[in-house]
Amino acid sequence: MATTTSSKPRDTWGSKLGFVMAAAGSAVGLGNIWKFPYTAGESGGGAFVAIYLFFVIFIGFSVMLTEFTIGRKTGLSAVGAFKSTDRRWTFTGVMGVASGLLIMGFYPVVGGWAVAYIFKVGGGLLSTPEAIGDSFGGFISDPVQPLMWMGLYLFLNVLIVMKGISGGIEKAGKILMPLLFLILIIVSVKGLMLPGATAGLEFLFMPDFSKVDSTVVLAALGQAFFSLSLGMGCMMTYGSYLKKKENLVQTTGMVTAMDTGVAILAGLAMFPAMFAFGMEPAAGPGLVFVVVPQLFAEMGGFIGLLLALLFFIGLSVAALTSSVSLLEVVVSYLIDEKGMKRSTAVVTASSVMATLCIVASLSLGGVGPQLFGTGAFDIFDLLTDKIFLAVGGMLVCIFAGWRLSRADLEKEITNDGEVSFPLFGLWYNLVKYVIPVAIAVVAFMGIKSGFDSGKGEIMMLGIAIIALTGIFSKKL
Repeated sequence: MATTTSSKPRDTWGSKLGFVMAAAGSAVGLGNIWKFPYTAGESGGGAFVAIYLFFVIFIGFSVMLTEFTIGRKTGLSAVGAFKSTDRRWTFTGVMGVASGLLIMGFYPVVGGWAVAYIFKVGGGLLSTPEAIGDSFGGFISDPVQPLMWMGLYLFLNVLIVMKGISGGIEKAGKILMPLLFLILIIVSVKGLMLPGATAGLEFLFMPDFSKVDSTVVLAALGQAFFSLSLGMGCMMTYGSYLKKKENLVQTTGMVTAMDTGVAILAGLAMFPAMFAFGMEPAAGPGLVFVVVPQLFAEMGGFIGLLLALLFFIGLSVAALTSSVSLLEVVVSYLIDEKGMKRSTAVVTASSVMATLCIVASLSLGGVGPQLFGTGAFDIFDLLTDKIFLAVGGMLVCIFAGWRLSRADLEKEITNDGEVSFPLFGLWYNLVKYVIPVAIAVVAFMGIKSGFDSGKGEIMMLGIAIIALTGIFSKKL
């Protein structure tokens, strides 16, 4: 068993199924059910989905396998994995931890909304469909209510991560992931049975590439990274708890397939029903909390209420399985590098996250500080989605391709030759040459689009944070 820098025995996954469910849970989250459908809606549907799937298969799979490999090879979390190999690369791990912190600065806010909507739906929200939009706007701009739900949601994260890998995260994944699939399948089947649902299928699966521009390509890559939990140290940290006998290639394929399956199921759960009821697919971030409840209200009766409850339970489950992995990235860093006990590390990390979440939540109601005319919630989202995740994924690939030896990587991935991976050469060349260039181009496009949309100061802030991370990491 690998040891940490504090010489304590390192926790490991109890079973392969437990790890796959937990890793898939990390990948499956708000990115699949909240973000994927509205991004697909805003980006023209089928063409976006086709490009997204291309990125998932060629870039997402390769980067995830790289993260699992580095994590298991070193037996350390994001910072330690780089630091133990070459101290000059420590900043890449620190950037992963910073990404986890920034995402957890707004993620539990939306997770809290999902939990709140279980109770709102149960309390009669669907009985007045015309008031659902105003209800959501009033809810998120309220300075107190969202904070209470965010606190409850973050508390659930703390409970799970406090129990460790096999005792907490793995057990939660085994229960919550099958539940999520079941819920989405039930909701999808009902939506597909509605008259006019085929128009939604055409929107989702018949690409019109004339609508493709650089924004759609950028959105697809950003979605692939956000959805698969790449570039932020999650998969590297989870990989560090893996036993040496596990088949990394097979595991990566299973996690990638499950994550993509949930994203497609989320689209099937929404678009056919939306077209059946004549609703607008490009509804933006409010799609899940405004259009979806209206959709279930249109179905009417007990079935509509039951499906709405199931949907928001599923959304809460997906959010929870992802956010525990983000919390674990920071917790694992504090355990490995600072020698903290797990309980102390969880309380420390979650306290910082709670502070960021309070600022982010208040910013949606026009309360609290703004920077360059933008609230904290949007700043955290922009920095991670447009800059941090892409740059993090690019650096992971450069590190694997140019700093680690090809022989060591092949030895780790094939379990000393016991596991067959005929595509190793293709994977290695993709990671070493193709993916870093592809991500660099798309990251540049993302930063440029940020400047073009009047968010130039925030893009500069992101670049400055990366530079400061590099300076800070030299002291570690």
